[in-house]
Amino acid sequence: MILGGVELRHLEYFVAVATERSFTRAANRLHVVQSAVSAAISALERELGSTLFERSAQRVDLTEAGEALLPQARATLDAAQAAREAVHEVGRELRGTVVVGCLTGVGGIDFAGLLGEFHTRNPRVALHLRAATWNGSAGLARSLVDGEIDVAFLGVGRRPFPNLETRMLVPVPQVLVVPAGHRLAERDSVVLADVAEETFIDYPLGYANRTTNDQAFSAAGLDRHIAMEVADVTVAADFVRHGLGVAILPVRNVPPGPEVTALPVTDQSLEWALHAATATGRRVSAAANALLGMVDGHLER
Repeated sequence: MILGGVELRHLEYFVAVATERSFTRAANRLHVVQSAVSAAISALERELGSTLFERSAQRVDLTEAGEALLPQARATLDAAQAAREAVHEVGRELRGTVVVGCLTGVGGIDFAGLLGEFHTRNPRVALHLRAATWNGSAGLARSLVDGEIDVAFLGVGRRPFPNLETRMLVPVPQVLVVPAGHRLAERDSVVLADVAEETFIDYPLGYANRTTNDQAFSAAGLDRHIAMEVADVTVAADFVRHGLGVAILPVRNVPPGPEVTALPVTDQSLEWALHAATATGRRVSAAANALLGMVDGHLER
């Protein structure tokens, strides 16, 4: 398919290279050989009369012309997908692909049940799930804006992410968790000043709970020492259980039993919320909208 002399396939390859900043990773993402990607980009550059990428042995960067083309390329690909969906909807059967980004281990929504029901209802839609990596919700937000994923289930604290449309699904209250025998274990509650000198276990930067915790200490005018960063809430709880530090964890993720104690923090809000999100200004496909429409039925209330 050609628009004004430019093939949609070439635009798809261009967006993949721009997103991955690598011809090799773009080829892997597209399931083609690298030479095909290189040839497509060269053909696109000849057609447009501009160099789109600065190439070096270490990295691939967009030129000024490439930066200008990227949003237009994404809009063109979105429009082409909309045209395909309009034809398929005549037969009342959704098709296409939905890439879903999500946090792991937080709870609040039955992801397996949601995706399973969606697949049963819409077997011709290809589902891809991308779990949050080391940069958590912030990474999912960037992937939405970059067009790498279509829908994300991410954490939002006091400050919303820019360039996203979000809907709050469930609140995620948090508590301080200390090991058995800790000096505060017999308390009913604490304020942040009580624990400012403690050794903390927390999530990496970018995760909603880490952002919320950092903002709470900043609002209280306090610093703290984070000795360990882990991207799994169950691992953080286990580290507390073994006396490696204290942690601020979602209430639902506090392990049962006498080995740890959960204490409410009374002077600062430590609550964040799980949201469903899409990118502002990017078209949401019919399949993605259908998935979002099924979310409420799978919330863990």
